[in-house]
Amino acid sequence: MRSLYPPIEPQKSYHHKVDDLHEIYFEESGNPTGIPVLFLHGGPGQGSGSNHRRYFDPVRYRIINFDQRGCNRSMPAGEVIDNTTQDLLNDIERIRQKLNIDKWLLFGGSWGATLALLYAQTHPERVNGMILRGTFLGRKRDQLWFTDDGVNRIFPDLWENFCSFIPANERHDLVAAYYSRLISADQEMVEQAARNYSDWSGAIVTYLLDIEGSITPDDLTEVINQVRIETHYGAHGYFIKENQILNEIKKIPDVPIKIIHGRRDLTCTIDASWALHKALPGSELTIVNKGGHLAGMPVMTDALIMATDEIVEHFS
Repeated sequence: MRSLYPPIEPQKSYHHKVDDLHEIYFEESGNPTGIPVLFLHGGPGQGSGSNHRRYFDPVRYRIINFDQRGCNRSMPAGEVIDNTTQDLLNDIERIRQKLNIDKWLLFGGSWGATLALLYAQTHPERVNGMILRGTFLGRKRDQLWFTDDGVNRIFPDLWENFCSFIPANERHDLVAAYYSRLISADQEMVEQAARNYSDWSGAIVTYLLDIEGSITPDDLTEVINQVRIETHYGAHGYFIKENQILNEIKKIPDVPIKIIHGRRDLTCTIDASWALHKALPGSELTIVNKGGHLAGMPVMTDALIMATDEIVEHFS
């Protein structure tokens, strides 16, 4: 079974001012003359980390990681003003231009897969391949499954705690209800909303792992920032048209596309990757029977490393 490549440090890092408000962080590691690959993190709101460099052979890849607007090392942290999907796509293109890259591979999981697909539809001439994990298509049904009507039928006890925080007359749209509280001037309200939302989403994402997570005061600010951005995007329909990705599937370039999805993924259900694969006959779908949502699960890591090792052969 394949495991992550050894830890590496970035060779270059940048804090790039993209407008009057936002500054984004991105970095390069691996081989400066290797095949460029952009790692797109999930969330929305999470940020990239040191392990995200390790899905790629550092001898063969020029690895670019970045923190999306308001995330992690990008500033201002947790900012939702001028923070839309189109802004993120523009930032990706700015990074490509800044690094003087003609074409690159895209590697994205969950929301990162959404961004990869949207970027490929917007700039098809700049993409020479994609690896997508746990595809999220940003449809209303995909969001409702996670927050309103779907996985709640598997975790009714946890869902009761999640929705009971919101008054009954607002429960028709839980994401919007949580978002309104996360941008409130009432700091106690903000903190409790962030805790509740994070407890719910964290429990679903990690349900296959034998862990019990908790939010400590030290990381509460980070949790607030992450959840604020996630609900900001969710409350605005991810700033895309309904079913936009599948409706505009012909814009995707004819390049190698590998789709990996854990059959036990209850965050982003496998029907999204199935629909995408059927719409892209040239794509390759790998279903990981014992896999869930998290890329760090050994069976998922194995499938992803296999994909990065195989797809680079197209460019050798």
